[in-house]
Amino acid sequence: MKRTAHITLDDIARKLKVSRVTVSKALRGHPDISDDTTRRVRQVAREMGYSPNIIARNLSARRSHMLGLVVPKIAHFFFGSVIESVYNAAFENGYETILTVSQESAARERKHLETLVSMRVDGIIVSISQETRDPNIFTWIRKMGIPVVFADRRPEPPIPGFSSVLVDDRGGAYQAVEQAIKVGYRKIAFLGGNTHINIGKNRFIGFQEALRAHNIPIRDEWVVQSGFGKDDGYNGFMQLYNSGRLPEFILAITYPVALGVYEAAKHLGVRIPHDVDIISFGDSDVGRFIVPSISCVHQPTAELGARAVRMILEAIERPDGGREQQLEIPTELILRETGLGRRGLGEAQLMPVAG
Repeated sequence: MKRTAHITLDDIARKLKVSRVTVSKALRGHPDISDDTTRRVRQVAREMGYSPNIIARNLSARRSHMLGLVVPKIAHFFFGSVIESVYNAAFENGYETILTVSQESAARERKHLETLVSMRVDGIIVSISQETRDPNIFTWIRKMGIPVVFADRRPEPPIPGFSSVLVDDRGGAYQAVEQAIKVGYRKIAFLGGNTHINIGKNRFIGFQEALRAHNIPIRDEWVVQSGFGKDDGYNGFMQLYNSGRLPEFILAITYPVALGVYEAAKHLGVRIPHDVDIISFGDSDVGRFIVPSISCVHQPTAELGARAVRMILEAIERPDGGREQQLEIPTELILRETGLGRRGLGEAQLMPVAG
């Protein structure tokens, strides 16, 4: 297909026999230009199919009014909700958002970050991939004068000088495990994640603290730190099952991990929550419709995304990039049909996992 030639300000100026500066000012509604000239310039621009070169215009203004966003997944309720929140908050503040997805790959993440820098974004919000271990790319971006804010996931240990918006991973995990203990469970497992990312580290710490507070031993065979996705949940549950000693209760580190557990349990004929009970860290808009519906640690995704945008805009507006900020948002335990204990089981909860 033959590409239509790009119409420039010079093309419009030649047609109207005026200067390029006059055309530029008219299109921007500058008060130096009369209403009649402004009207004629805009009409000719429309007729000729003129489209402004936004990138060139923003470069001349030394501000692109674009934010970069890097997330590990897009087909994921948590990240989908955060993305929507970031888009809305950025738009309300006059910014466009450029979305990139790492697919949990450190190499893709690095490539996306380099691309966003080359596009002259004003700031970048990042939720790191499960493979990310090298913080040098982030310090390089900051040296380029572009602020970075971590949302939900950040490297462990934290990189000094970088701001983050997180949820209370430690407290949320503690609350979920304490609920399991409260209803009588003592054989408690932790499934998913890894400890070089804050959510893996802090959710595991919360899990450990709850068990220790109630003098319940932490069993190595019931700690499977496999990752954050559905396949990790499936494979992790198979590992628990094949060990020959299933726990009574599982804390799934993410909602996709919990879905993997459900799928593996269905494959094996294990009933949830009758044979093994579960609470997931994280939720989905369909979580309450799955049979049995999954109790969860709810994360306020809308607030997380909006706060991340507010933090990055504050950093953009300050010549020094602003001060380091660490914000932690509380979670909420939502009880449905799992995590209620043996005495809480009803007929609906004795059903095999739907699938």
